[in-house]
Amino acid sequence: MALEILVKTEIGSYEAKTKLPELLRQVRAGKSFTITIRGEAVADLVPSARAKFKDKVTAVDRIKTFMRTDPVQGVNIKELLEEGRA
Repeated sequence: MALEILVKTEIGSYEAKTKLPELLRQVRAGKSFTITIRGEAVADLVPSARAKFKDKVTAVDRIKTFMRTDPVQGVNIKELLEEGRA
């Protein structure tokens, strides 16, 4: 399992309440927040694990579709692999 480093921005509970739609847009883009009350951390607002899975599945599906509809031609895969090992 890969180690994920999350950088969380602290935000007060009142500000989090008033800016929730904007915070959710930022979380969807991968940003994380720690919500505080009087400077004490009480909750983390982080991207959903299900959303990450869905994005990965969608990415794989798009790659497979691309490979079927526009295959790479005229490239020697073995030569590329050997070149990368040099």
